[in-house]
Amino acid sequence: QVQLVEFGGGLVQAGGSLILSCAASGRTFSGYRMGWFRQAPGKEREFVAAISRPGGDTIYGDAVKGRFTISRDNAKSAVYLHMNTLKPEDTAVYYCAASASWTVLRPVSDDFGYWGQGTQVTVSS
Repeated sequence: QVQLVEFGGGLVQAGGSLILSCAASGRTFSGYRMGWFRQAPGKEREFVAAISRPGGDTIYGDAVKGRFTISRDNAKSAVYLHMNTLKPEDTAVYYCAASASWTVLRPVSDDFGYWGQGTQVTVSS
């Protein structure tokens, strides 16, 4: 089992940047693929990005492609989400998630069995 804690949320103006971090503890971090999801008030949870165990493969949701970058540091048991050119519609609670799945990397929340508590990102216009 792995425990996840997110850091780095906050208030930022539209067009700005923010970096989210997720620290993992428990089982070997490199044994999990990692992902970021978000949920805005009144909306369903949305896939943001995911990264493979060694970090060589990444996928992104259409809404963030070209603006967000996911990365990981297995030595530090951490995954990051670099968010650039933020828009008000990026406002949401962002969740870090870990997956023990060995299927192809895909934007499916059911693949992720471990979740952090979430961190709020608010983008003002």
